[in-house]
Amino acid sequence: MGETTVLLHTCCAPCSSAIIEAMMKNGITPVIYYCNPNIYPHQEYEIRKNECTRYAQSLGLEIIDADYDHENWLEAVKGMEGEPERGGRCLKCFKLRLLRTARYAAERGIKVITTTLASSRWKSLDQINEAGTWAVGQTETSPENSVIWWDQNWRKNGLQERRLQIIKEYDFYNQLYCGCEFSMRKED
Repeated sequence: MGETTVLLHTCCAPCSSAIIEAMMKNGITPVIYYCNPNIYPHQEYEIRKNECTRYAQSLGLEIIDADYDHENWLEAVKGMEGEPERGGRCLKCFKLRLLRTARYAAERGIKVITTTLASSRWKSLDQINEAGTWAVGQTETSPENSVIWWDQNWRKNGLQERRLQIIKEYDFYNQLYCGCEFSMRKED
């Protein structure tokens, strides 16, 4: 890929752990971008952010908190509250979060973005890749600040198994829902 730095949109420490480790083993330094305005309640957001921060700091990596803007997220998905997992609300959510990721990458001069969302078996890889491709397309203003979407399937090559080992090693908080209140209601 040429560049050794990748902006990694991260949803939580359990999902990101094996991905970060694999990147680092392959000479890629991830800058962790924690952009999750979908997470509810705010306490859940903070717990997940703190676990990501703890892991990043243990590896000497930079982590960026994109700030919690749940009200804006709710407005963006208005009318889609009843959508099922992998429905229109999820695609809208991915687009919102990955657009912020792509814009931040362009501002920082980081040429490649990817997301830990692609590690979850509960998420649609097609939706994630559609959102990522769309997001980088929105930031193209000139060749020198263009951003590339890395559409890696982070479910393969033993990463799921390694993820489970790291969760135990670090005693990570492991959430039981994607983060938004609408997915939480489905679990109740």
